Amino acid sequence: MTVKERYARIIEWFSETMPEPRTELHYDSPFGLLVAVILSAQCTDKRVNMITPPLMEAFPTPELLALASAEEVFGYIKSVSYPNNKTRSLIGMAKMLVDEFNSEVPSDIDSLLRLPGVGRKTANVILSVVFNRAAMAVDTHVFRVSERIGLTTHSKNPLETERALVKYIPEELIPRAHHWLILHGRYVCKARKPECLDCGIRPYCRYWSSNLKKSETKS
Repeated sequence: MTVKERYARIIEWFSETMPEPRTELHYDSPFGLLVAVILSAQCTDKRVNMITPPLMEAFPTPELLALASAEEVFGYIKSVSYPNNKTRSLIGMAKMLVDEFNSEVPSDIDSLLRLPGVGRKTANVILSVVFNRAAMAVDTHVFRVSERIGLTTHSKNPLETERALVKYIPEELIPRAHHWLILHGRYVCKARKPECLDCGIRPYCRYWSSNLKKSETKS
């Protein structure tokens, strides 16, 4: 199977079985999503979803968060990973939104990347989810699943994975494809023990094909 054929089959399967995937982070505004994605770095969505409601109730706008003390913010987010760093990032991000972006979340990657706590993955999540742009956010799930099933080959870093994916995935599907791969990695193509027998893309998966050939050789 060629790379193009594998992409086509996998995209077709996801389009049919998961036509409208959504982020599992809870949010009610672009600012709320930005806060949630910053908090989600190396932390589960479940944990972030427990934290954001009281945090956003206390600081629902960039103006209020920008005026908050580190002690106040830390009290709300202390159960996430790296709470000290994320406290600084959240307050710094809010201050920059107020000072430079009229308290609005920017819609271009260069501006987003200037915000404290925002790397390329976070920026691409905002672009795809909020603005429906063809931006492929690559987290650990996307990086792992893409390599395992054969959408990438020997990708050295998330940027290489991102470039490979946007090369073959139709532009209008990229915002959905980000969620397809994340959710597939979270619930089916798990890191330690992928559930291959329950996987709908098994016929097109490089990992499954390789393991099948190994088992046939042994037998």
